Amino acid sequence: MLWFSAVIVIGLVALVWSADKFVDGASAIAQRAGLTPMMIGLTIVSVGTSAPEILISVMSAWSGSGDLAVGNALGSNIANVGLVLGITLLVTSITLGKNTTFIDLPLLVLAIMLAAALLFDLALSRGDSLVLLVALGLFFLYIIRHGQQPNSESEAPAIPPLSPVAAWLTFLGGLGVLIASSRALVWAASQIAASLGVSELVIGLTVVAVGTSLPEMAASVMSALKGKADMAIGAIIGSNMFNLLLVLAIPGFWGTLNLQAEVLHRDLVAVFVTTLVLALAALYGWNRHSGVSTLTRNTGMVLLALYIAYYLWLFTTP
Repeated sequence: MLWFSAVIVIGLVALVWSADKFVDGASAIAQRAGLTPMMIGLTIVSVGTSAPEILISVMSAWSGSGDLAVGNALGSNIANVGLVLGITLLVTSITLGKNTTFIDLPLLVLAIMLAAALLFDLALSRGDSLVLLVALGLFFLYIIRHGQQPNSESEAPAIPPLSPVAAWLTFLGGLGVLIASSRALVWAASQIAASLGVSELVIGLTVVAVGTSLPEMAASVMSALKGKADMAIGAIIGSNMFNLLLVLAIPGFWGTLNLQAEVLHRDLVAVFVTTLVLALAALYGWNRHSGVSTLTRNTGMVLLALYIAYYLWLFTTP
């Protein structure tokens, strides 16, 4: 047990480090290929923040541990909103623009409803996964179009000045460590689930989900401390959208995955409720005179309370 726990800790650290290097290398390569910093941020960096979840989903499906991938996708969404955003709001309030309040957050709620409709029969099929990927494609078209607007609220990311050779070495090295660490993490998580007698779904919803949300937490809190807390909400919305439409879809391409009833009645409900509360708080905080919506510490306390309540629900029900 101690050995497996050590592998999970080392795997999570390597996963976070390699995802950062992967994004740095890919961004430098894309910049040399002529992409603007804004487009790199909306595409490569957005995917990069979800790279740990994506790789874990692929490795889980490949290893026959599809429940772990589903738990990771849903658990990461709950952790991103309830834990990451909740803690960030305790540090400082966040102001949201019109697009985030009236377009981005409602789109995320719709994506959750789409996932719930597809999984209503407690099965994730290739057809379901294809529908989720089509929805992801439409979301990509939206963010690309949004990124081309001159008054876009997004900020361009800093791209490291790497030589062509260094960029490719950083990219390939980061990708290699991503693959190896995610494979090791899935193996160790599966072994712990078996030894403790709990399901891989629960391990994915807890240990793996919180671990893969650590980059978002670190980035969000640091953004808040630097007075740029509005960047945290964009990262969380993008990450959660990728989790729902890509990470969740991956296991279905390996064949139909039969799901536990709790996935629909407990976990997706928790994803929906936490996101809906966030969206309603944004609408409630809208000020038409200033043209922004403000999320306060009270919203952060509510989101954290929902996150704690979900964990109590998870571990007190059979």
